[in-house]
Amino acid sequence: MSTEPAAESTQGLDYQAEEYVHAETPDQLKALGHSLRMRILDLLNERAASVTELAAALERPKGTIGYHVKVLEEAGFVRVVRTRQVRAITEKFYGRVAHTVVFHGMPESSDKLWMLHEAAERAVVEEGAALPATTLRYVRMSEAQAAEFWERVLDLAIEFAKAPRSGDRVYGLLGAVFPTDDPTLPDGEEA
Repeated sequence: MSTEPAAESTQGLDYQAEEYVHAETPDQLKALGHSLRMRILDLLNERAASVTELAAALERPKGTIGYHVKVLEEAGFVRVVRTRQVRAITEKFYGRVAHTVVFHGMPESSDKLWMLHEAAERAVVEEGAALPATTLRYVRMSEAQAAEFWERVLDLAIEFAKAPRSGDRVYGLLGAVFPTDDPTLPDGEEA
């Protein structure tokens, strides 16, 4: 492994990452079912970081963060992107495998709204601020149309994740296209 930081990628990171990775297996979904691991992934969207740096940013013990990083590494979401020697110890810097994780299924021990709960827990609401802003819509359409909308949402999420890092606040983006059991009206008569 290189001991020098990688050149800035076109994606704003100091290491290369794929556009997205799919979370499909039970082990992958279980790995993402813990809010601390999600926060680690969020921090690694900024730049590569060591367990020590992650522990300081998250105000948690290094052993705790090391455990969660190992779970993410074994599930295929993070990898060592470089190392450096610190006295007699090799310090590892971890990076995300991909900018965006696409979920297929539900993380273990979560309910159907786990992402909404996560967003609600982390959202900061300040009186008079322009954000947060949300919208929720339901539309009857074909599965193919819904899949097309999902691809556009995914493209927007990737663009969001690759935005240049600046400012003093982290913003979140939550998007979903999902089927419902809502009733439909019969097609109307033409006038």
